[in-house]
Amino acid sequence: MELIWFYVAIVLAISDILHTQLMWKVLNNFYIILGGLIYHSVDSSPWKTWVVHELMEAAFHFVVLSIIFLSPTIGIIAALIHFIIDVCHTVLIGHMGEIEHRALHFIIESFVFILIYGL
Repeated sequence: MELIWFYVAIVLAISDILHTQLMWKVLNNFYIILGGLIYHSVDSSPWKTWVVHELMEAAFHFVVLSIIFLSPTIGIIAALIHFIIDVCHTVLIGHMGEIEHRALHFIIESFVFILIYGL
């Protein structure tokens, strides 16, 4: 169990890649239509639409990690951490390349899970 922090960080990274591939490659048309529906339901506000998108992505990660680790606690923590990192780096840093984005997530998520499960 000493490496659970590492497994959670790896699965969360895989879940993020899975989410990206699933939404932008497999369900692309549905995802664009859903984005439009959300946009119009939140008073045509781009930032509200973006927050709803991030919350839905966090829900995806919650489901994936809760199922894989059979632990809703791990799912909630992983989804919350991922959501916070996405919001913070978008607001504070702006655009990042794909590798930088993945590395930022993995480093911070690993650190959080080391604090929780590794000490």
